[in-house]
Amino acid sequence: MQKPAERKSPAKWAYERLILYIQNFEKQLDPEHEVAPGFAGADAGVLRIEGMGYFDPDIVTFYGTDARGAKTQLIQHVSQLAVILCAMPKPTDRPEATRIGFRLAADLEPEGKEAPET
Repeated sequence: MQKPAERKSPAKWAYERLILYIQNFEKQLDPEHEVAPGFAGADAGVLRIEGMGYFDPDIVTFYGTDARGAKTQLIQHVSQLAVILCAMPKPTDRPEATRIGFRLAADLEPEGKEAPET
């Protein structure tokens, strides 16, 4: 007997897809740049992502620092979600750029999922 597919909330669907988009974007970056999303409709500017999460059924959260280095968290309803992925120079005090998408993708259960085409 086959196990039925997992029912996912809109927040979990958005979270998993965002991770795949971030991961695919990071594959295209050179070693001197990191991903930083900008959020449509917000004056927050860009956020250097240090983590993401979701709260069922409909909230997605982004954790990180802004351009000034201030600790930042964005909490967004999935119906309002609009994210622009930008390449941002890595901090000069770090030898390598952080690849958050690959770290977040490791938490997704099925191995071998392909990132969506951009």
